[in-house]
Amino acid sequence: VQLQASGGGLVQAGGSLRLSCAASGRAFSSYAVAWFRQSPGEEREFVATIHWSRSVTYYIDSVKGRFTISRDNAKNTAYLQMNSLKPEDTAVYYCAAPRPYYYTQLLKKEDIASWGQGTQVTVSS
Repeated sequence: VQLQASGGGLVQAGGSLRLSCAASGRAFSSYAVAWFRQSPGEEREFVATIHWSRSVTYYIDSVKGRFTISRDNAKNTAYLQMNSLKPEDTAVYYCAAPRPYYYTQLLKKEDIASWGQGTQVTVSS
């Protein structure tokens, strides 16, 4: 599956953004989707994931209650709604997918088979 992320931008602290991850190629509904992020000088960090067919999601503690991951399999698209953004959320955000029919709560970079290109999110204070 090929993934393309979009929707990043510059926002003030407390604002919102919605990232999209458009998929093409093999059956999108067979893939869990995850979002990772990477700040300059930092390791790429897992943020959230969603099961391929059930509304089962998992988030890291720092975004719980502020971010919501969702998907629309009919549109071959996943989303990351980000509310109450903080300057520390500033990063390049990547959507990603593991192999088909694989899901675990805390996906590692080593689990990822397909990466989308990143989209920059900048939160100003």
